[in-house]
Amino acid sequence: MALLEVNNVTKRFGGLTALDQVSFSVNENEIHGLIGPNGAGKSTMFKNIAGFYSPTTGDILFSGQSITGKSPNRVASLGVVRTFQETTLFQELSVFQNVLVGCHLNARANVFSALLGLANSKNQSAERKTHKVLEFMGLSNRADQLGAELPLGSQRALAIAIALASEPRLLLMDEPFAGMNPEETQHMMDMTRKVRESGVTIVLVEHDMKAVMGLCENITVLNFGTLLAQGTPEEIRHNTKVIEAYLGGGSH
Repeated sequence: MALLEVNNVTKRFGGLTALDQVSFSVNENEIHGLIGPNGAGKSTMFKNIAGFYSPTTGDILFSGQSITGKSPNRVASLGVVRTFQETTLFQELSVFQNVLVGCHLNARANVFSALLGLANSKNQSAERKTHKVLEFMGLSNRADQLGAELPLGSQRALAIAIALASEPRLLLMDEPFAGMNPEETQHMMDMTRKVRESGVTIVLVEHDMKAVMGLCENITVLNFGTLLAQGTPEEIRHNTKVIEAYLGGGSH
């Protein structure tokens, strides 16, 4: 059984159809790419999966259970967590405190009491988890730095750490490589593989084709809100419809 199944999802905003009868599935423990040109419907699809939007028609199943129309908090509590295009951090909090907030979802501890250092077993457990996540993401040496002080690569790593603190089964990564130089991109690719190897399934929206082709086992291509193609990186690389519609018909 696929971990995520998107079945004939349509999303309309008034007279605009952002997604039109889109279906695809994501297997457990894979990195799955969701690509397409600007305006293809990728972010809209992410928002439907994560509960920020509800499909106009169609159904979304996670681990065999419909999550269509459920709130973002409910979807996240089931194990579907999204990162964002924008580096969304608590800039005025330390790296440690940022990840501690991420632990709140499953720890069921009061975020504010945790940040104030009020000791109880839940907060102590969340603090232990925070240290483990920071070590996993290579951020332990930055634990006391403010989020605002981090370079771009470390900010992106922290955004993933916050997501991992809530113990997701499926991580939706929205353009994690945007604005990065080649060295930062390679490091983030290595971290993405490490996250998958820890048992987290990943769906990746990204414009960096080198990263997509180097990371993903399977790729879904959207164009103008419709499903254009699906397949392995090799199949997508040689798909004439993708070359014409997404890559502009050039030689790639």
